[in-house]
Amino acid sequence: MYKHLETAKNPENLKRVIVDPVSRVEGHGKVTLLLDTDNKIQQARLHIVEFRGFERFIQGRPYWELPVLVQRLCGICPVSHHLAAAKAIDQLVGVDPENLPVSADKLRRLLHFGQVLQSHALHFFHLSSPDLLFGFESDISQRSIMAVLAAYPDLAVQGVKLRKYGQEVIRMVSGKRIHGTGAIPGGMNKSLSKAERDYLLEDIDQIIAWAASSVELIKTVHESNLPYFDDFATIATNYLGLTAKDGALELYHGGLRAKNAQGETLIDHVDYCHYNDYIHEEVRSWTYMKFPYLLSLGQEDGWYRVGPLARVNNCDFINTPQAEAARIVFKAHSSGAMVHSTLAFHWARLIELLHCAEAIKELLYDSDIMGSDLVAQGEKRYEGVGVIEAPRGTLFHHYQVDENDIVTKANLIVSTTSNNRAMNESVRQVAAEYLSGRELTEPLLNNLEVAIRAYDPCLSCATHAMGKMPLQLELMDASGQLIDKLVKHSNGQIERLA
Repeated sequence: MYKHLETAKNPENLKRVIVDPVSRVEGHGKVTLLLDTDNKIQQARLHIVEFRGFERFIQGRPYWELPVLVQRLCGICPVSHHLAAAKAIDQLVGVDPENLPVSADKLRRLLHFGQVLQSHALHFFHLSSPDLLFGFESDISQRSIMAVLAAYPDLAVQGVKLRKYGQEVIRMVSGKRIHGTGAIPGGMNKSLSKAERDYLLEDIDQIIAWAASSVELIKTVHESNLPYFDDFATIATNYLGLTAKDGALELYHGGLRAKNAQGETLIDHVDYCHYNDYIHEEVRSWTYMKFPYLLSLGQEDGWYRVGPLARVNNCDFINTPQAEAARIVFKAHSSGAMVHSTLAFHWARLIELLHCAEAIKELLYDSDIMGSDLVAQGEKRYEGVGVIEAPRGTLFHHYQVDENDIVTKANLIVSTTSNNRAMNESVRQVAAEYLSGRELTEPLLNNLEVAIRAYDPCLSCATHAMGKMPLQLELMDASGQLIDKLVKHSNGQIERLA
C-alpha cells in the first residue's frame, strides 16, 4: 500500500511518501521518503514497526528450553536459531565445539545445510524471481510465484521442489519441517536411520543439478542487465562472517572474519565468544532494529554487511567442487577484490544453495550420521555464546544463567540487524538515483522493495526492546475516523498528535 501525505506542519512543505508494508519479506516494515516540491528526495528511511522483544521473553526460562523456545522467533529460519542456541548451551554444560561428538556435529551440519537450502530456494524462487524475471517496474499482477509458474512452469516447479527437499532434510533430522527438535545440550537426540538416509539419497543428484542450473540462471540474468545490476542499490561496505581455519566458506562453525571494501582483512578467525570486543550496537529512536558496527572503525565507518554476499566475498574458497567453480566465476565479475553489487546477493545466495546440495550429498554418504555417540558432558558454566551463519547472515546468541540454571541475560544479534544500516543506505541510493525528480508511481516505488528484498531480511527476527523504545497509540471511532493519537518517543516524552 502506497500513501502520499502532505505535511503542512513542515516549514519546507515536504511531501511524505510511505511504502507500507514492504512486501515479499518476512515480517513487517515500511519505507518513508521525504520529497520537496520538485519530487527531489530529501530523506529515505527503512522503519521496522514490529515489536517482539524476544530477549526479554528468554529471561527467566531454564536454559535447556532455549533451543526449542527460540525457534518461535521465525517460521522461515527456525533451525538457525535452534542451532545457535544449542551451540551456546553446549558451553553452559561445559562442551566446547571441538568436543562435540563427531556424529552430533555432522548431524547438526546436515540439519543446517537443509535449512539454508530451503530458505535460499524460498527467497529466490518465491519472493525475488518475479522482479528478476519480469522487471522491477512490472505490473503488480506479475509479482508472485503464480506469475512465474504461468510464464516459467519448469523453473517454478524446480524452486518448489528444491525447497521441499531442504524441508525433508530438516524433517528427517529433527522430526518436523518447522519447529522440530534435534539439538540438545552437548549433542543431538537422535541419529539418522539407514531408511531415512536412503530416502534422502533418492533425489539428491537431481537437487544438485537443479541448484547448478539456478546458478547459471542468475548469472545470465545478472550479466544480461549490466551495468544496471552493478549500479542498482550498490554500496561499498565492510563485510563480516564466519570462515573455517583454512579460509573456507563455513556455515555452521568457524572464526569471525571481517574485510573492508578494498578486501583488506580487518579481523581474522576471531573466537566468536569474544564478539563484544569487536562489535557494538547503536540504538536509534525511529526503528526497533539496532545498528551494529565494528568497534575499531567506529559508528560512522564500522557498519558492515553479512549474508551470502559477505560470505562469498570473505572466504578464500568453497570446499565443494561445483560451488567453488561458481565462486571463481562470481569473483571474476568484479574488477576489484570485492563484489559490492547489492543485487549480487542473489547470485551469491544460489552459489550457497549449490554448496548446500553438494555438502548434503557428502554427508549422506558419511556413516557418522548414523552413529550412536551423540552427547558429550562437561563442567557447568554460567555463560555461553553460539554463533552460526543463518541463511541471511551471521547470527549471535549470548546467554548468562544463574546457579539455578535460569537465564538472567540474553543478547541476540540477528543477521538482518547487522544489515540494517546497509539496507537504509541502499534505499537512499535507489531513491536518489531512480526516483528523485520523477513522478512516483506504484511500479516505480517497487524499486525500493527490490533493494530491500536483495538482503532477504527477516524483520520479525530483528526487533528488539532496548531502553525506552518509541510506541504509537491510535484511537479510532466506529466509522474508522481517528479520534486521538499518542506517540511515546525514545526519550520517554509523550506527544498528542491528534
